[in-house]
Parts: sequence; C-alpha cells; structure tokens
Amino acid sequence: MMTLTWNFENELASPNRIDWQTGVCTPETERGLKPRGIEFVEEMERLGMIVDVSHLGDAGIRDVLAHTRKPIAASHSNARAVCSHPRNLTDDMIRAIADRGGVIGINFCAAFLRDFAPGEERMSRISYMMEHLRHMKQVGGIGCIGLGTDFDGIDDELEIPGADSMQRFAGAMERAGFTVGEIEAVCYKNVLNFYRELLG
Repeated sequence: MMTLTWNFENELASPNRIDWQTGVCTPETERGLKPRGIEFVEEMERLGMIVDVSHLGDAGIRDVLAHTRKPIAASHSNARAVCSHPRNLTDDMIRAIADRGGVIGINFCAAFLRDFAPGEERMSRISYMMEHLRHMKQVGGIGCIGLGTDFDGIDDELEIPGADSMQRFAGAMERAGFTVGEIEAVCYKNVLNFYRELLG
C-alpha cells in the first residue's frame, strides 16, 4: 500500500494546498494526478498494490477513482461534513470509496476531528471520533470504516494516547449505541477483510 503525496507536491500529484506562513489548508480542486501519477496508479493496480488517497488533494482523489477499478484506501482521513479540514473526505468521496469496497481509517488528529473556535482547547477527544463514525456509517455504511490513528504523526493531547488505550475507543462505540458486530468491524474486521481480498 502506498500514498501518492504527503504535504508537498511531487512528480505524481498534488496534496491539498497549505499556506506555510499561516498554516491554512484549502482543497486542491484543480491539480490532480500528473501523467506520471496516472502511470503509477495503473501500475500499482496491475501489481496488486493498494492505492492510499490520504493526503491527496480533492482533484487527485477524483483522478484515482477515474483511473482505477479495485478498492482503494484512505488510511487516515475523517469526514469533512463533521470537520471542515480539507484533509478530510467529502460525502461523495466517502460514498465512492465505500461503494468500491474500500476502507477509511479514522484519524485521531484533533485538527481533523473538530472545527475549534479561537481560543478553544485543541484536544483529540473520543466523543469527536464518535461523531465521525456516526456520519461515515450513515454515508458509506459501517463496512467502510477502520482505524487510522496517525499516532506517529501527531503531537496533540490525546484521550487515546496509544494502542494500549484502544479499549476506550471500543467502550465509547458501545456507549454510542454501536453493536458488538459493528465495533469488531471497525476495530479490525473491515481492514482485515480488505487486505485479505486485495493481498491474499
């Protein structure tokens, strides 16, 4: 599995736009996959590699969907309808990934969980994650949701600071009304089945 961009444009594609002076990020709706990027995703699919669209700009995600047929992943992305950060996915993107049998990993980064008001404490809270789970279930179904914590890429204050605390996530899902089957699906089965289908 491979992402095509990080936070900077490369030979394959463009991420969403970041103003490095202000830190403001806006959707990249014009520049998608470059010709080399199209070659890459087509070759990845031929080789059996999974395309991961997290960090890719909006136009690039549309291009990946147009130039591939197999399920794809958004390894650590949330729902833009719940939190407006451009790193999150629109409902159309969630639906398209789900319809194709792909998976989307819930990201624990505070900036991708909630639109914080000026001066509001920025913290990664489990309750914010539940809002994304409920929305993504409604849009794409429970089968498209997995975990994409981003533990190695964030330095927020976290209610779930590491893998040893993941039972808190499962407990919150239970309290939020998710069934045992849905909890198991999100916590491991969806991603396991996705990998088995594509890499087995």
